Amino acid sequence: MKIAIGCDPNAQAAKEEVIAYIAKKGYGEVTDFGSEDPIYANVAIAVGEAVAAKKYDRGILICGTGIGVSIAANKVPGAYAALVSDVYSAQRARLSNDANIMCMGAFTTGNKERELFVDAFLTNEFVPGCASQPKVDAFHKYDEEHSK
Repeated sequence: MKIAIGCDPNAQAAKEEVIAYIAKKGYGEVTDFGSEDPIYANVAIAVGEAVAAKKYDRGILICGTGIGVSIAANKVPGAYAALVSDVYSAQRARLSNDANIMCMGAFTTGNKERELFVDAFLTNEFVPGCASQPKVDAFHKYDEEHSK
């Protein structure tokens, strides 16, 4: 699995911990999109574009709360960023919503929580034809119609 990751300057330590955890678990190849830019929208959009273009299988974004990076990434057609605050939402981001980017808060979650979120997000897959399929199809269709 190819994973794109980025954050704002405040989340640098959290991002490094997540990268180390992904390596330890052997989840895949991680590309760091940086953390130096204080305008977190820039890194969030870059990760969103890379994931939407299918250069990466998944993306992970971190800022103070995860809210800002999720808003910014979701501006990119084909980027489906889910802000997670618990393991269940990280699982459902994949299982029910086919999210391709997970957003987390460095100030609102601890390292062990983030590890559990990573496990849930990277080990679950959307099930085509499931009860959520029509909902996912609706936002994919909207992107297709409005990104031309």
